Amino acid sequence: MSLLGKAGHAPAARESGFAAHRAGVDRLLASYRAIPEHANVRLAKKTSNLFRARAENPAPGLDVSGLTRVIAVDPVARTADVAGMTTYEELVAATLPYGLAPLVVPQLKTITLGGAVTGLGIESTSFRSGLPHESVLEMDVLTGAGEILTATPDNEHADLFRGFPNSYGTLGYTVRLKIELEEVEPYVALRHLRFRDLRELEAALATIVTDREHEGEPVDYLDGVVFSAEESYLTLGRRTGEPGPVSDYTGMDIYYRSIQHDGGTPKRDRLTIHDYLWRWDTDWFWCSRAFGTQNPKIRRFWPKRYRRSSFYWKLVALDRKYDIGDKLEARKGNPPRERVVQDIEVPVERTADFVEWFLREIPIEPIWLCPLRLRETGGAERPGGRAWPLYPLEPGRTYVNVGFWSAVPTVPGQQEGAANRAIERKVTEFDGHKSLYSDSYYDKDEFAALYGGNTYTELKKRYDPDQRLLDLYSKAVQRR
Repeated sequence: MSLLGKAGHAPAARESGFAAHRAGVDRLLASYRAIPEHANVRLAKKTSNLFRARAENPAPGLDVSGLTRVIAVDPVARTADVAGMTTYEELVAATLPYGLAPLVVPQLKTITLGGAVTGLGIESTSFRSGLPHESVLEMDVLTGAGEILTATPDNEHADLFRGFPNSYGTLGYTVRLKIELEEVEPYVALRHLRFRDLRELEAALATIVTDREHEGEPVDYLDGVVFSAEESYLTLGRRTGEPGPVSDYTGMDIYYRSIQHDGGTPKRDRLTIHDYLWRWDTDWFWCSRAFGTQNPKIRRFWPKRYRRSSFYWKLVALDRKYDIGDKLEARKGNPPRERVVQDIEVPVERTADFVEWFLREIPIEPIWLCPLRLRETGGAERPGGRAWPLYPLEPGRTYVNVGFWSAVPTVPGQQEGAANRAIERKVTEFDGHKSLYSDSYYDKDEFAALYGGNTYTELKKRYDPDQRLLDLYSKAVQRR
């Protein structure tokens, strides 16, 4: 039933949502004023989807406890007002009853909307809908100066609107975002296409992104998995309301293993839209295998409520705190391992080049592929063709995100982060970028050239003149 289905219900619900939000904003501002004048401002947040070291900060953090809800959904306008710390799990739960979803829903349930906008996000709709920040209509931002400003594509804070994506909380934190929604169907019909040659996969991927169909069927969702140079897949999803049996990968069956087949006729599958959106979360793509969760004998007794990325992340945090993995490797006589947890983007025509190099040089598999293009219509206007200067993708050009999340043995005598440094050099060589949620090793000049340069410097001066927030290079690269 629509929010407008009962007279008076929608306005009352909307006003209640905004009243609760205003109370949360008041607590946020009070917590900002309580932070010592010369201390760095940070979030009072126990969890994170970042994989790089976080700075120790003894000062109290910002109270964001009142910024964790969907404020209001307008099913007629197909928009939602959402507090910045709301997770996509909560956002999707609020929109799906209306047959709506955000244009891009990142893969992990505990990613927040504000986090996906300031730190980027991606998923299988990105080949047609871009990145999450491209469906933002307006946002309220608590700046480093302690002001809450409303930024839109064309108001006096349009520079903040355009410069906020990929700023990682170094210009401010989103308090509220108004976003576009799109209609979805109850089910997603899947086709898994196998390739034995990465060049053929690259060509097919480029064609499907352009045509948005394959062999007469529309393609609404598109991503891929590479198991080896001889075994890779594209998964094509189609929205459908047709009833029928669906698969369930929250139990004993594992989604990424269901993709594999011998070739020839594409393998078909069906999921509910809810299960499709969260298909990767149950096993954190394939990373749950590190905890034994994919072993049938263990999986059978592993509680379902703990088969989710947020719980696996806690296990990773314990490993990092106590060096459990390295200690176990040392007992076997092996060297410590270097964490290689990254998402990078390269132009589609360099996809096979990068993947072939990666498979030769970095012993990690599987790896994830996800095509993306900046939105061609709708969303924020893009003056000068570069609306997002801190992550400057070219309009009209197809890129492919390559994701890989594991660790590799270190080699005695090599510098710290040798594998990650090699990946950075190769990505730059192929005219790509990498996300900044994990370890980075760029020098200052190279970093500035890739991630905003003078534009970022001017934004920092305007919206955080007293340097209450860390700058982007300090937050993303420098070690502590």
